[in-house]
Amino acid sequence: MADNNSLPGGESLQQQINYQVIIVQILVMIFLCINLLLIVTFFKKECFYTTTRYILFAVTLLSDSFLLFMSNILLIFNYFRVAMQVWLCIIISVVVLVYVTVTPVTLTAMTLERNVAICMPLRHGELCSTRNTIHCILIIHCLSSVPCIVILSTFFVSASLSFYKQYQICSVEVFIFYMWQQHLRSAIYQFQFLIMCIILVFCYVKIMKVAKAASGEDKKSSKKGLRTVVLHGFQLLLCLIQLWSPFIEAPFLHINFILFNNVRYVNYIMFFLAPRCLSPLIYGLRDEVFFNALKNYVSFDLIKQVYTDLGCRLVFTRQNSQ
Repeated sequence: MADNNSLPGGESLQQQINYQVIIVQILVMIFLCINLLLIVTFFKKECFYTTTRYILFAVTLLSDSFLLFMSNILLIFNYFRVAMQVWLCIIISVVVLVYVTVTPVTLTAMTLERNVAICMPLRHGELCSTRNTIHCILIIHCLSSVPCIVILSTFFVSASLSFYKQYQICSVEVFIFYMWQQHLRSAIYQFQFLIMCIILVFCYVKIMKVAKAASGEDKKSSKKGLRTVVLHGFQLLLCLIQLWSPFIEAPFLHINFILFNNVRYVNYIMFFLAPRCLSPLIYGLRDEVFFNALKNYVSFDLIKQVYTDLGCRLVFTRQNSQ
């Protein structure tokens, strides 16, 4: 069987893949830098790390950043065809599989927090205390671990002991031997996202009822909460479509490899990277308090840097003049 690079147009395929990998590296670096800036801003003010919605926002930033970093390493390993032993791939995949789900579950928790803040304002302080928020983060990680536990459990049952020492290109497909494992994985993820969507719709309906009955500042706050819930819903939809990506890509593999590569690339950008950059836009820029803190932090650092550079130049000038 001929290698893809020896086929007509193989050189252009290699150039195209190089171009795509470079673009992904640029996007990942941009998203990581933005997330790092927002995380630093989060720790600058006490009101942020003592308020539930900002703590959950920081959880999404950390999980998205970690997932982007790990998935990018796997992408590079796959691109350069770097094989590793299966047991090492299992360790890396556990982290990736857990944090793929952490962000959607955290978004659902943030939606519930907005529902409590708008529909039950008198109980908000009690239900959304810092201690309860820490418990909520633990529950989020436990729920996010369920698909990973199921996928790896079916793998441990099916794999022989010698398979763990074999060298493989690390991907989730390594753990799937039979079609029923793939269907089970898809069913668990889709059931999990169905529950999240039901919670999202429930919160939206309740907030909408409060928005209709409210007036003045309460009405404005309720409408802002509705917009936030809608954006969470859109982000959850992108995460859900990510689960369908393998089914979308599979038919193109039998038609044309270049077409398959393009479809997979678009899916990665649209349904993997895009949902991970929406959190900063939804809470980092739309939230007035956080945005002002971010603006003050960035402007203060720029002004400080300008004065530092100016001071260094003045000292340098005086030394030269002497």
